[in-house]
Amino acid sequence: MIRVEGVSHRIGKADVLRDIGLTLPEGRITALIGPNGAGKSTLLSLIARLAPVQAGRITVAGHDVTTTPSAALARVMAILPQNAAVMSRLRVAELVAFGRWPHHQGRPGPADTAQVETALEAFGLLPLRHRFLNELSGGQRQRAHLAMAFAQDTPWLLLDEPLAALDMAHGRALMQRLAVLRDTGRSIVMVVHEINFAAAWADHVVALKDGRVAAEGSPAQVFTPDTLGRIYDMPLRVQEVEGRPLVLHHL
Repeated sequence: MIRVEGVSHRIGKADVLRDIGLTLPEGRITALIGPNGAGKSTLLSLIARLAPVQAGRITVAGHDVTTTPSAALARVMAILPQNAAVMSRLRVAELVAFGRWPHHQGRPGPADTAQVETALEAFGLLPLRHRFLNELSGGQRQRAHLAMAFAQDTPWLLLDEPLAALDMAHGRALMQRLAVLRDTGRSIVMVVHEINFAAAWADHVVALKDGRVAAEGSPAQVFTPDTLGRIYDMPLRVQEVEGRPLVLHHL
């Protein structure tokens, strides 16, 4: 599991996170939701050790993210940050292969090659494997970065707005792929902007507002008109479709 204990974070004079305490379950899809500026991406960055923990403690599968060596953490969690930047003259297959580095340390073997091929196929990238990244659309590049994280083959997968730039078909395909990973024992934590993806696919939801935990629980517990109205400061209608909540925020 991931434990977040008493975590606070400041950027300049702004309090971005305030005394966050959470336990994120294993073998589940956990969605982090909330309005802009709520602290979702900051919290994920701290868990992923993309930013230093200023106050409090975070452990991932028992590993303290502040003190555990990077090589050890890379075998426990894979990370896809927002706006991941790499050299534009890198080919798709080369980018995806970087996900295997924590395992082979520069000496790839047949198992690494097989995992890269699986990742390329899983994200529909086989026809694009020899294309340079700067020749791809934004959605295609996003899928390539997702495939790299997938190829890392870690127990935990941390994704910051992975649905950004994906069309409807690829967005649903991604969530289906994540559900398969969950069903095989992997654990996913993802920042989700479109809350209906969280409502339809997540097992556990953490809602942040003003740097604090505003709600936590199953989609049925969090996605209610009263709770969402408090989080997003607007009236919202919620219906049930096939046993899952559907938020009518466009109306």
